[in-house]
Amino acid sequence: MNATRSRIRTALTAAGRGVVLSIASLAGSITLFVLAVVSLVLIPLGIGLVTTPTVLGMVRKHANQRRLLAATWSDVRIPVPYRPLPNDVRGGFVGQVERTSSLLKDPATWRDLQWLLVDMTAGCVLAILASALMIYPVEGFVLAAGLWRVFTDDRYWYAFVPVDSQATGLMAAGLGVVLFLTGLLVGVPLLRLHFLLARTLLAPSHEHELVRRIDRLTETRHEAVDTAASELRRIERDLHDGAQARLVAMGMNLSTVEALIEKDPAQAKKLLAVARASSAEALTELRDLVRGIHPPVLAERGLGDAVKALALRLPVPSDVDVELPGRVDAPVESAAYFAVSEVLTNVVKHAEAGHFWVDIHHTGGALRISVTDDGRGGASVGDGSGLSGIERRLGTFDGIMAVSSPAGGPTMVTMEIPCELS
Repeated sequence: MNATRSRIRTALTAAGRGVVLSIASLAGSITLFVLAVVSLVLIPLGIGLVTTPTVLGMVRKHANQRRLLAATWSDVRIPVPYRPLPNDVRGGFVGQVERTSSLLKDPATWRDLQWLLVDMTAGCVLAILASALMIYPVEGFVLAAGLWRVFTDDRYWYAFVPVDSQATGLMAAGLGVVLFLTGLLVGVPLLRLHFLLARTLLAPSHEHELVRRIDRLTETRHEAVDTAASELRRIERDLHDGAQARLVAMGMNLSTVEALIEKDPAQAKKLLAVARASSAEALTELRDLVRGIHPPVLAERGLGDAVKALALRLPVPSDVDVELPGRVDAPVESAAYFAVSEVLTNVVKHAEAGHFWVDIHHTGGALRISVTDDGRGGASVGDGSGLSGIERRLGTFDGIMAVSSPAGGPTMVTMEIPCELS
């Protein structure tokens, strides 16, 4: 009984969503397609150079909304294939020309326009079917309940059933039952088929995806080289200003001790104590430096224990859940550790959180990490933010990051790196 109710509820939900999609396909896609075609036609006259970026921007928002609905309603993932617009575009008419040129050179723009055509036709039909099979039977039931009497003088057709008597009204109700049962079976698949059809055009082609991946890997490799050079400079600076300075001072103190050990033993003892303290501080700084380069616990115990040890050192209470039946390659392990470390540092510094949770597991050929806190939210990935650096670090290994942080919290940072366990 519960299973039947759940199936009916799911089918009715799919019917409602089909209504929404059919309206979006008819009103949204047709309107945007007409505006886009008119704007493109007007480019030679100069008017289209001004209107095209705005219109194509609306088309992309419409397509991105469909991507969101596909993931939310049918768990169909449609990647976003758009090339980034140039950041150095000038203002005024020249800037509009550059934006228009950049948009027209992007293959995804033309795939969006093809999708609008398909969405207003085949996509709309699938959405209407998903809803009509659940809504249209209501009319058959109403006819059988007595509405047929209105049509005794003028025959009314319910699908292929002519309704002009109680018997034909019952036939209409029987047809309604058949349609309703059909809707229970095919409503959700029809909705999913609508989104799969959209994915065939909105998702990047295989060739385009390879080009984007090569470009992204090239960019992240350059960033990795720059980051490594910057890290080496930081290590050199820390050694020069920290441990090296203390060791030099300790050597000078020991030279003074040699000169004073017979003349002023008491002063020599004081200098030896200072030298001992300097050596301890230098050792601590060297350990911290090594931990910053590659924590010993990470090399010895793996990612899970290293993150647990990191969480224990933070002033915010935490729960760390790790399910890793093996270990990933050392470079990926190091990148994942420092990504988590950077996220947790942001939690402590900015989130004002009272608790955070870390979940690390490996599934589907990828290492998946999520860090959630109950802080004030509002985190975003942007230029200059720590999260942008994490995204670049993960990009070196084809990894991705997603951030959900509404105002007021909670904040969830999800990271995924393709890899295999040893």
